[in-house]
Amino acid sequence: MKNSILIALNDSLSSRAVIDYICGLSFRPEDVRFTLLHIYREPASGEELMGKQYMRKLPLKYLTVLSTAKDKLTHAGFLKENIEVSLVTDPYPTVADGIIDQFKKQPYTMVVVGRKRMSKAEEFVMGDASVKLVRALEGTAVMVVKLK
Repeated sequence: MKNSILIALNDSLSSRAVIDYICGLSFRPEDVRFTLLHIYREPASGEELMGKQYMRKLPLKYLTVLSTAKDKLTHAGFLKENIEVSLVTDPYPTVADGIIDQFKKQPYTMVVVGRKRMSKAEEFVMGDASVKLVRALEGTAVMVVKLK
């Protein structure tokens, strides 16, 4: 039986820490299937002000992030054919909402996300995606890799 693991990534230190952590775990490569996922959220006003050219470059940027993560996993011994890359460009209100929606479309045995250190004020204003995922994704494991 294959374990199906959804790994949500973006272009951040915490996402790189997630991949490094997963590469160090002991799995039988033939028994695990990964989906590397990037979710677009609705752009903030500051991002919209950066212009259409900036917004057009984002898919290539995130495909590169996902491809690099796939290469790292493959280099760590995981089977290339068991690693899927998924770039969801239809924006969600929050990244957590997007992850939950993708999970509902294809259940996974584990969801892995990174988390940077946030102050209590940042957590209050922006919310905490990892807590939302733990609450919403009952029946599956949610691993939160916290950046030091």
